[in-house]
This record gives sequence, C-alpha cells and structure tokens, in this order.
Amino acid sequence: MLKATLRSFLDHRGRLLLSALAVILSVAFVTGSLIFSDTVARTFNQLFASTAADVTVAPRQELTSALPTGVVQTVPASLAQRVAGVDGVAATHVDVAVRNAMVVDSRNEAVGPTTGAPTVVSNWQVTDRSPVRLTSGHAPHGDGEALLDADTARHDGVRIGDMLAVQAQPGSFRVRVVGIATFTTTNPGAARLFLDTPTAQARLLGSTARATSISVDAAKGVTDAQLKQRVARAVGSGGYDLRTAGEQAKSAAARLGGFVKIIKYVMVGFAGIAVLVGIFLIVNTFSMLIAQRTRELGLLRALGADRRQVRRSVLAEAVLLGVVGSTVGLAAGIGLAAGLIRLMSSFGMNLTTSAMVVRWSTPVAAYGVGIGVTFLAAYLPARRAAAVSPMAALADTEVAGVGRPLRVRALAGAGMGAAGAAALAGCAAAHRTATAASLLGVGIVLTLVAVVVAGPLLVRPLIRVLGGAFPALFGSIGRMSQRNALRNPRRTGATAAALMVGLALVGGLSVASASMTNSLDRQIDRVLGADYVVQNRNFLPFSAEVTHTVRDTPGAGTVVRQRLAAVALRLPDGKRVATTASGYDPRLDSVAHIKYVRGDTAAALADGHIAMDARFAGKHGVRAGTVLPVEFQGGRQARLTVAALTNQDAAEGLGIEGGVYFGMGTLEKYVPNTPDAALYVNAAPGTGAAQLRAHLEKALVPYPNVQVRDQADYKKLVHDQIAVLLYLVYALLGLAIVIAVLGVVNTLALSVVERTREIGLLRAIGLSRRQLRRMIRLESVVIAVFGAVLGLSLGLVWGLCTQRVLALQGMRALAIPWSTIVAVVIGAALVGVVAALLPALRASRMNVLAAIAHE
Repeated sequence: MLKATLRSFLDHRGRLLLSALAVILSVAFVTGSLIFSDTVARTFNQLFASTAADVTVAPRQELTSALPTGVVQTVPASLAQRVAGVDGVAATHVDVAVRNAMVVDSRNEAVGPTTGAPTVVSNWQVTDRSPVRLTSGHAPHGDGEALLDADTARHDGVRIGDMLAVQAQPGSFRVRVVGIATFTTTNPGAARLFLDTPTAQARLLGSTARATSISVDAAKGVTDAQLKQRVARAVGSGGYDLRTAGEQAKSAAARLGGFVKIIKYVMVGFAGIAVLVGIFLIVNTFSMLIAQRTRELGLLRALGADRRQVRRSVLAEAVLLGVVGSTVGLAAGIGLAAGLIRLMSSFGMNLTTSAMVVRWSTPVAAYGVGIGVTFLAAYLPARRAAAVSPMAALADTEVAGVGRPLRVRALAGAGMGAAGAAALAGCAAAHRTATAASLLGVGIVLTLVAVVVAGPLLVRPLIRVLGGAFPALFGSIGRMSQRNALRNPRRTGATAAALMVGLALVGGLSVASASMTNSLDRQIDRVLGADYVVQNRNFLPFSAEVTHTVRDTPGAGTVVRQRLAAVALRLPDGKRVATTASGYDPRLDSVAHIKYVRGDTAAALADGHIAMDARFAGKHGVRAGTVLPVEFQGGRQARLTVAALTNQDAAEGLGIEGGVYFGMGTLEKYVPNTPDAALYVNAAPGTGAAQLRAHLEKALVPYPNVQVRDQADYKKLVHDQIAVLLYLVYALLGLAIVIAVLGVVNTLALSVVERTREIGLLRAIGLSRRQLRRMIRLESVVIAVFGAVLGLSLGLVWGLCTQRVLALQGMRALAIPWSTIVAVVIGAALVGVVAALLPALRASRMNVLAAIAHE
C-alpha cells in the first residue's frame, strides 16, 4: 500500500501543487510572524537589559492616559545626592529625558522620524550602559551645544556645525550640533538629541532642581534587589517608583510588546485566512482525485485492501502534501521574517537578519499547521473513498448514499443557521456593548459555518438564477455551462466557499467602516463650531509659544484652549474608571455646539465643577449635583460636583470614555503647567475664514509639526485613519482571492479531466475550440459570482449587526457602500474569467480521438 500511495502521490503531483500553495502560504505567515516577533523581543530585551541602571528612581505613574497629555513628571535632582550616601551605592546619575520636544533644522523642517517613533531630547552622560558613544566631534558643554544620533543625522542631512531649533514645553531655544553619537546597540527608531545636564534641566524641565529620574549603580557584591530595598528606605514611599534593571527591562519590553503583537496578529490573521480558504481547496482536490480513482480504489479493495488501508492510503497522501507544503512554507516564512526585518530597518528600527531567532517551537508550529490542515481537510474524502464497495467501484457506478449526506447537511446547516441568526438578533437587541460584541462573534462563526455546510443546497436555486441569462446570451454554450455548474453541488459549493469567506469579511467591514465614517462626519458637523483647530500633526501637546503665536495672528478672534489630563473617577456604583478628561477656556460655546441634558457650559466650566456624558453617568448612577472624588495625574485629589450632563454621540467611539471635561481653572489647580493640546480659533469680525487660514499658516511656519484644520480636514483625517483598517481588509481579500483562484483553477482542471470523454464527443459533433473555452469560462464565472453573492449577503448581515454594536458607542449612522458591493461582484466575475483561462486552454487543445477513447 505504501508503494501504491507514493506512486499515486507522484502521479498527481501537478494537481496537488495548487493545494500545496495554500499550505505554503499559511505556514509562511505563521512561521514568519513567530520568527519576527521572537527576533524583535530578544533584540530589545537585550537592549533594555544592557542599558537599564541597576535601580531607577522615577516619579510614580499612578495614572496613564489614552491620549498624550504632555505633562512631564519629575523628581527632585537633589535625590541623587541623598541616594549616593546609601550603603551599596557605587554611583548615581541625574537623568533628564523628554518626548514632547520637537527639533527643527535651518530649513524649518522637522528633524526626526516620520513613522511614529519619538524624538527624545535628553542629557548627555557617559556610563558603561550608554546605548550610544561619541564617534565624532566633542561632547556638549554649556547652553547652545548638542549631540545628534548618527542615524538621524544621516537621514535628515544634519552635520556638525549646523544649527537646530528645539521647541520644548518651557520654550524654544537654538543649539549647534557639536558632535555625532552612534548607537552601540539596536536603534529602536527614535531620534536622539543630547544636551549637557544643567542645560537639559533648565531648557526641558524649566529648573535645574528637577530630573525625570535618578539612575543608581550598585557596588560590587550588592544585588539589584538588595539595592532597591536600601534605596527605598532612604527615599521613602512619597511618590517614587523604584525598579531594578530587570523590572525596567520587563516594563519596556511590555510597552514594545503592543507594537509586536499588532504585527503578529495581522500576520496570524493572514495565516488564518490562508488556512480557512485552503481547507476548501484541499477538500475539493482530494474529493475529485478520489472520484477519478474510483476504479483504482475498487481494484485495491478487490485485491484484498480493507477500508482502513484505503483510508490510510488517502490520508498518507495528505500527510505527504502537508510535509512538502510545511517544509517549503517554513523556508518561505524565514524569508518573510527577513523581509520584515529589512522593512523595519527602512523605518529606522535597525534590526539585522544575523540576529534572527528561530526557536524550536517555530518548526513545530509550521509542521503542526501544515500537516494538521491537510490531514483534516482530507479526512472526509478519505472516509468516502473507504466507503466505496469494490463491485460499485469496478462497475464505475454512482456511489449510493449521496442524497443522505445532503439531507444531513440541510439539517445541520439549518440548525447552525438558526442558532447564528438568533445570536445576531440578540446582538442587534442588546443594550450593553460587551454583550452585543460577544453575540456578534458567536453569530458570525455560526452563520459562516451554516452557509458553508448548507452551501451545496443553495447551488441549484441560485445558479439557475445567476446563470439564467446564459442561454439567451450564449445559446447552447450558455446552457451547458450552467448545467456543468449544477452537476455536482458539493463541488460547486466548496469551490465558491473559498471566495465567499474573503468577500464576507470585506462586505461586513465595509459596512462597518462606512457607518463609522458617516457617524464621525455627522459628529464633526454637529459639534465642531470653530473655523479652525490648531493641533500637532502627531496630536502631542505643544508649547505656550504656539498659543501666543496664534493669539497674535492678524484676524484671529476667539481662541479657546483645550488641555488633556489623565483622571480617575470614583463612581457611585463603586467602580473606578480611568479616562482622559479635557479642560477648556470659558468661551467654549462659541467654538463647539454641545447638547446638554442638564446644566450648561457656564456651569460645567465653573471652578470645582465637572461635566460628563449622560449615558455614561446613567450607567454608573451619577446625577446632576453628585459630588465625585477625582484623582489627577501626580497624585492630587479633588471632589468635583457634576454640574452638567451632555448628550454627545460617539463620545466613547472616539476612545474617550465618559466625555468628561471641566474648566481651565480646575485643571490648572490640580495639574498646573499642563501644555495646550489644541486651539479652537474663530475669525475676528471683518476677517474671512480663508484669510484667517492663510494668516495662521504663515504665522505657524516656524512650527512645521503644527497644522491648521477645518471641518473638511478633520473628516479627511478620520477617513484616512479608517482607511488603514480597510487596507488590511483588502489585503486579506487579496490573499483569499489568490487562494480562491487557485481553487477554481484546480476544480476546473480536474473537472476537465473528469469530462475528457464528454469533451471529445462534443468536439466530434461540431463544438469548436472557441466555444469550448467559452463554456468553461462561463462555468467559472457563474461559480465565482455565486460565491460573491453568498459572501456579500453574509457580509451585509454581519455589517448591519456590527453597526448595532457601534451604535452602543454613539456611532448611530448606518451606511452601506453600494459602489463597493457592485465593484466586488464585477470583480468576482473577472476572477472567474481569469481562473478559467488555463483550464479552458488545456481543454481546447485536447486531441479529439484520444479524448473519445479516454476511460
């Protein structure tokens, strides 16, 4: 049997190759994501472990914010002297590092990364753990001198002697580049500018008495844990966070882990699509190969092979296919990881392929995925092959029992479909986001499985409708193509299911994204009343100089500042909710249109008062007049009275839970020196909006990262951000289509082999090669459109239910992108044409006499 299995596998290797491609793609994405994430994790773990001080004393981070507030927390610089006297301390260093500064060159262009990585301005100090070393020029001495890292200098064309402007929170200042520092470890992608310590303290923190942290080196024989305990006793617990080198490295790796996980999940998503679509392809391939080998299998049974041996023979072919696909996929995954590493290097994260990490678990995962997928996909065809009796196989008769599985499919599909529909109906009726999202996930899985299971039952009614115009348009050729698609509903359903999965995903997320876009557009139109909003490109707060510049701009009338603060609310229901709150100037009504359920803007912005979204308040038992304990960043606490409740759609959808805001006086009292995050500007009387924009853009030329936006600009910004999600979806669609095309090609190719004798007879009675090619193309088109109709119908239902989940977050507008749906259907037809090209060409080149004599 083993010899027969190997011979059968080699005889059909060409036909199995297309199935192997699906395995290769899925394994490549799995292994590539594992290798890339392991490489990044180990590289940066080594970086953090080698550069972190034995113990670091930093301000306690009690609150974090979803949005950057610009507040730099500090510790007294004198703490270094106090810690230096602790037993076991070898040395202490004052650290100054901020990420809210901007560096501009003499051409008024920003210096630093444009890929989202930060620009870090810090003090220059040389230790054994320094991640950089001076490679040219000299160290900075005094005000007006700075070092720049070599990668940024090379990328932005900065040389020693060039002048740079640094826009920091306390104010702007100019420095001359006196040296270049080169990374001795992996460059994480950030731009680094170094000042001497007193200059960094004064220019970045506003005082030489402040520091962002204190680094402590342990004496010989003292462990980090021991040193941490001794330093903790010396400094007390008054607002300090002490971490050992290991804890620092772990914390930094956790922050980096979010970025790595995003890439990993994206690639695993691609792998999942490849696996899911590939299963249909492999099932179809093995089903058709077994159907073509009915006589062969019957002879094996007649010669003494039992059902178990036949089943094992088929599964052995699947395992061989999985081994080959996994091996090639593993190699492709290593290449994919190398490509990702080079891509990251182009973005400034200088990883090297020589440091690539291939753990033992990666090949295990590769072969587990590849062999597992092919084994599972081939199991049902293998069972069917073993169930064929020897006499029926030798007589080449139709296998009994075909009707019963279709009835079983009908019952199973109906049951799962009903359960899925009930889950989706529950999602649409739910009032809590978590419940609705859970029901949506369950409903999507059940309805997808239901349509896959019941797909063959939908073939005959839908194909008759979709191909109904073929006889009128193409005559007998159209009629035959339609009937060919109806011959084997299982095969047609499985072939179309591969395309259906990708199109269902696209349909659902297209409706969701269009609804999000429409909702946010309405929110912008409804709420934003200012002529212009002045913000940083990366949404970081800016220095007070920008505010003064805007206020002094000719034609600028009302200017309302917005500042952000991390807060935690102690609510009446006992919950503690951490969120981002906003502080506004008194004339907020002139730049924003806010709907109030209770109270008004004057009450909301009065000292000691707070406003929040009415739905959020009702959920947590808050009413107008409720006094709430509020914690602010830095440890300060207050008791604020809820003076206003608003009704602002999409407040939570924008990522800010609760819609909390208060007056600028309240914010200054508890978080002083918070930088401005945005300015809402109206034109002065007699100045047109277009004229004001021209004046603002001219005045803000020295601040290249600051942008002037109106309503249209805000809408474009929202559209661009949502488009990123759509690009990912379209990429998944592209992968699904590639594998679906392979499936259609494989199905048609094997179908042509099955119908060799029939095709020969058709050619003998006058069917031309051109007509034969057209018949196969039309068959492919109707199968592809059938898959598109199923996928888009399913996707529309998913999209409508997803919109109901978004509505619970305030995004109540529903939008269906009909142009996208029509384009997808037309694209599906084109996919059918492309997939049929090679099978149609091969069929038309058959020798007529040889085809008629074929058995």
